Amino acid sequence: MFPSTSPETGNDRWADNAHPGPGGPSRGYPPGPRTGPADDGEQRRERGGPRRARKGGAPRRPDDEVDEPDEEPVEPVEVRRPLSLTVAGFAALLGVGLVLGAQTAGPGHRLPFAFIVFGVQLLFVLAWTMAMRPPALLLVAVISVAVAATADVAAVQSDIAGLAPLGYAAAGGFVLGVLGQLVRRVDRVRVTDSLGTTLLIVVGVVAFATLITLSRIPAGTQAITVCLVASGVALTVARLTDAFLPWPRLAPQVPRGAAGVVGGAMIGTLTSAVLGSYLVGFTPTSAALIGLVTAATAVLADLAVGYAEAGRLMAGEPPTMWIARHMQGPLGGFALAAPAAYAMCVLFL
Repeated sequence: MFPSTSPETGNDRWADNAHPGPGGPSRGYPPGPRTGPADDGEQRRERGGPRRARKGGAPRRPDDEVDEPDEEPVEPVEVRRPLSLTVAGFAALLGVGLVLGAQTAGPGHRLPFAFIVFGVQLLFVLAWTMAMRPPALLLVAVISVAVAATADVAAVQSDIAGLAPLGYAAAGGFVLGVLGQLVRRVDRVRVTDSLGTTLLIVVGVVAFATLITLSRIPAGTQAITVCLVASGVALTVARLTDAFLPWPRLAPQVPRGAAGVVGGAMIGTLTSAVLGSYLVGFTPTSAALIGLVTAATAVLADLAVGYAEAGRLMAGEPPTMWIARHMQGPLGGFALAAPAAYAMCVLFL
C-alpha cells in the first residue's frame, strides 16, 4: 500500500530540516560556480617566498609595497660676510670697553667702572628682551633694569665683596617679574612660557655685576683683564673665521662653523697666556687656565644664542629687531664669562 503522506509533504520536511549531503553536486543538477578560496596551487604560490627575479632584470616587487619619497636635503643657511664682520667688531669694542673700564677701578673709586657696567647691562636688557620677546616685554625690561641698578649698588656699597647681595637682587627681580605677569590677565596664560625668559634676562644683568665685585678682590683687576681679553679675542676670532671659513658647518640652519668656535677658544687662551707673563701675580700657566675657561664659555654661549635664534625661526616665530638679534650673542658671551672669571679667580688665585 502507498503511504498516507503525499510527496509534497516529504519534500517540505527535507527543505525545513535538510541533512548535509555529499560533497559532490546533487544528482541531476549541474555543478554551481565555486565561491571558495583559490585552488591549492594558487595558495602555494601566495604562501611561498618572494618571486624569482626575471632573467636579465630586477626582481619583482610585491604589489603592496609603497614607494617612500626620499627626504629632501636641507640647504644650509647662507653666511653673510658683512654681518659676521660687524658682529666681530661689536664683540671687540665691547671687550675693549670693559677692560679699559676695569682699569679705572681702584680702592674707593668703583663708580666709573659701575657706570660702564650699567651701560652694558642696558644693552643686554634691550637686546635680549627684543630678541626673546617675553609676554610682558615692557614689564620684564623695567624690572631687569631695576635689578641691574640694585646689583651694581650692592656690589659697590657692600661691606664684604661677595655674591650674596647679587643673589638676593636676582631672586627678588625674578619673583617680581613673575608676580607682575600673573597680575595681568592677558599674560597670565603665557606665564609659564615667560619664566625661562625672565630668569635668563635677570641672571644675565646680575652676572655683569660680578665684575664690580671682582674688582674689589686682590688681583681681581688683573683677572678681569686676562679673562675679558681672552673672551673678547675668542668671540672676535670666531666671528671673523665664520666670515671667511664657516667650515665644517655645525648645523645647516645655523651660519656658524666649528673652525671658528675651536680656533677662537684656542687663540683666546694663547692671548691670556701671553698676558700672564707680563701681569703681576700671574704666570703663563695660571693665566692660560682661567683664559681657557672664560674663552670657551664665551664662544659656547654665543653659539647657543645662534641655535636658539634658528629654533625660533624654524618654529614659525617672526624675526625680531635686526640689531638686537645680532647683539645678543656677544652680550651673552660676556655675561656668562663674567661669573666664570670670578669663580676661577676665587678658586685658583
